[in-house]
Amino acid sequence: MNRPGTFAGQIGKRTVDIVVSFVLLVLLSPILIAIAIMVKRSSEGPVLFVQPRVGQGERPFALYKFRTMRVANDDSEHREFVAAQIAQGGDAPKSANGTFKLADPRVTEVGHTLRRYSLDELPQLFNVLNGSMSLVGPRPSLPWEVELFSDRHRGRAAAVPGCSGLWQVSGRNRLSMLEMLDLDIDYIENWSFFGDLGILIRTPIAIVRGDGAR
Repeated sequence: MNRPGTFAGQIGKRTVDIVVSFVLLVLLSPILIAIAIMVKRSSEGPVLFVQPRVGQGERPFALYKFRTMRVANDDSEHREFVAAQIAQGGDAPKSANGTFKLADPRVTEVGHTLRRYSLDELPQLFNVLNGSMSLVGPRPSLPWEVELFSDRHRGRAAAVPGCSGLWQVSGRNRLSMLEMLDLDIDYIENWSFFGDLGILIRTPIAIVRGDGAR
């Protein structure tokens, strides 16, 4: 089976990304507009949250999401929480909600709902269309997160980051950061077209169930 790093694997994966992301953007456009209005009315700030992430080959790119937080906030507590997850893995303390996701007071009321069903991530379909992301792949990391990764886990940059992946359909924030990183490496080492298809089929089910989402 062709790996995503091979020419045939890249062409096939990219073709699916372009077709599916374009169709979804057209079909979901009324929902995108409705969410944009909700975000704009919920609190001051832009509708879209544009954030630098690390892509394939550790090249930076701008990731698009609907804004779910209040503007001008302090992320120091979040950084400390993530650093503890990477350092301690499954032994790291969980948040008050029993997951490996910080209960974040910066999130707006509308933001909580969008995150619960991953609706805040719909603008990432534009990232898929422009080639900076794929429908399936490793979770796109922040630059400061990558600096904390081991050499093995930095190997995640061999693949294009994805909107969904093994982590998203395997429990999300019920898994530790190290478990998520290991799943991404496993995805890259064992990639197949039908593996991607299986993840895509499981993704809506995980979203409806709200698997570990916060």
